[in-house]
Amino acid sequence: MSKQKQKGTAFETLIVRHLREHGFPYAERRALTGQHDEGDITGTPGVVWECKNHKTLKLSEWLRETETERVNGQADIGVLIAKRVGVSDPGEQYAVMTVNTIIGLLKQAGY
Repeated sequence: MSKQKQKGTAFETLIVRHLREHGFPYAERRALTGQHDEGDITGTPGVVWECKNHKTLKLSEWLRETETERVNGQADIGVLIAKRVGVSDPGEQYAVMTVNTIIGLLKQAGY
């Protein structure tokens, strides 16, 4: 396994563990599915999670990928989790989504 793949796997595992500790007991890493990828983490119905652990942020590219995976997975929400350089706490990583996604979430929450 390449060094980059190992970093990605470790980051996904870290995020899964954090999700489980915070109310999502069925969260787990998803097996690679190739062309019809549905994100990196499953077990949270309606949500596709894409995790990235790179030094350079490529938000536009990664959000497009997350949206494709959201559609593939027929999910309501796509969330990009991007590793913050020098930050190990999983709860302090970047969670990225479009403005329309956050507006929808806020409206659902009663704002």
